[in-house]
Order: sequence, then structure tokens, then C-alpha cells
Amino acid sequence: MSFFKKLFGIKEKETLDEGLNKTKEGFFAKITKAIAGKSTIDDEVLDNLEEALIGADVGTDTTLNIIERIQKRVQQDKYVGTSELNRLLQQEIEAMLVDAADPTYKNFEIPADKKPYIILVVGVNGVGKTTTIGKLAHNYKKAGYNVLLGAADTFRAAAVDQLTIWSERVGVPIVKQAMGSDPSAVAFDTVKSALSKGSDVVIIDTAGRLHNKAHLMDELSKIKRVIKKILPDAPHEVMLVLDGSTGQNALEQAKHFTTATDVSSLTITKLDGTAKGGVVLAIAHQFKIPVKFIGVGEKINDLLVFDKHEFVDSLFKL
Repeated sequence: MSFFKKLFGIKEKETLDEGLNKTKEGFFAKITKAIAGKSTIDDEVLDNLEEALIGADVGTDTTLNIIERIQKRVQQDKYVGTSELNRLLQQEIEAMLVDAADPTYKNFEIPADKKPYIILVVGVNGVGKTTTIGKLAHNYKKAGYNVLLGAADTFRAAAVDQLTIWSERVGVPIVKQAMGSDPSAVAFDTVKSALSKGSDVVIIDTAGRLHNKAHLMDELSKIKRVIKKILPDAPHEVMLVLDGSTGQNALEQAKHFTTATDVSSLTITKLDGTAKGGVVLAIAHQFKIPVKFIGVGEKINDLLVFDKHEFVDSLFKL
């Protein structure tokens, strides 16, 4: 049993299976229809499969990559029937995600040589960003770390209020200022407070708007600059939160934010309420940024570490 298998227990696997039910049902329905009545994988099957994958929000570029991989496998093997197509798809999708996966993302843990570990969280309002931060704080605290939150999404009063509620619920301190305050000032105060408190993990909420790219870039750059004045190697991670239920719109948001700043990890939320979970494959493949966590429910423990093998296994499980 691998190290990750020990961490990814039965309960987590059941949560993942249940959370991906809607995606799995839609995904399999489209694939089954694509290969119905066929005994070999010919051009028609591949065309139908391509249509099915695009229909499952896997995205055009990622779909074409998968189809190319399947074509190569069919050419290499003497005979491949449609009964083997699910197995081939599973293998090739998992292989495709290897380059996008970061082997250091195995659990809610931080590098031993980076303390405090500073995480900037970005994403538009409504994607579950604040909820994700609350769940992150809970899990990092459960892992034994001292956690501090920073409410630097200051242009929406509800964002600060919601994060305050989460800080109270989880039992971790929060640094905040009045609505409309300079986000970089909040970030600066948060990091200073973390150093004085001896915090291990600092999670700073920011950038809740998709205004023009130049403004977004300026805001995030300023936050980074003031943090570096205190900790030259920080922030250590810029996490983009995306709503998986929005399908291809999540890809557009990823384009905006990756243009505006150096996004280093992704969290994809709301996968339990959608049949569009295939967008996870598109995002991971297109941006080559590791998907670190996925949200598969409303409960505080429904934020799971992303593992490509377990994800694809759940997607194809009968």
C-alpha cells in the first residue's frame, strides 16, 4: 500500500465516489452511447467518443489529446475491442494528468523549512472561495498547525463577514480591517501578526473580482510586494479556486487569473452538484498547474486532497 493510500482512507474514497456521482452518470451515459453496437474501435467510434468527451466538459484541446492517445494505443495493439475502451480511457486520462500533478501535494502538510507558510487564495466571488479557506483552515489545524486567516478581500463586506464566521467556527484567529481597506495593508498586517504569534500556516483571502486584468494584476502584485518586505520568499503558494459546476467558464476564469499572477495550485469546488466534473481534466491538462484539492460537498471534511489515480478510478467505477 502506497503512502498516499494510507492517507486516502476508505471514508475519503467513499466521499469522493459519492461526490462524483453526477459527473460519472453523465460521463458514462455519453461514452456508452458513443460505442453502442460496435465491436472494434474504428473512426466512427473515435468520432463519437470525441463528441461524448466534449459533451462531458472535458474541453476540446484535452479531448483531442485523449483521442490521439487512444489512436496510438489502438495502432500499437493488434486488436482492441470496445469492451476495453473504458480501461484504455482510464489509463490514458490518468497518464495525461501525470505532468499536471505535483508529487509533494500528498496531504494537508507544509514544507518544514517555510514558516509561516503563506498561501494567497484568489478567485471570483461565488466559486466557494471563502468556504474553501474555512475548510483549509480546519484541515491544517487538524493536522497540528497553528493557522491564521487574513481577510484581504475587502471590497465585499460579506467576504470579510463570512471569513470571520469561519474563523470562529474552526477556532483560528483572523486579521481584518474595515470594508474598502487596502488589501495589501491587510496582507501586511496578517503576515506581521503571524510572525509575532508563531503561526505555521497563513491563508489570505483576496481578489474576489474579475475586473480588468491590469487592475487585478496590480492589486495582486502589490500584495506580493508588501509580503516580501517581511518574508522575501513569500508568498509560498498562490491558490486559485474555481467552481467546477460552471464547466468551461471555469477555464475562462483560470485564463484571467493565470495571466494576472503566478498561480501555483488549483482547488476545484462544487463537484458534487454537477455533471461537469470533466472540466477538472481540462483545467489540469491545459494549464499544467497541479490540482491540489477538490470540493465534493458542503460538510467541513468534504474538501479532499486531489489524486489523479483515485479521481479517475472514481470517475470510471461502475
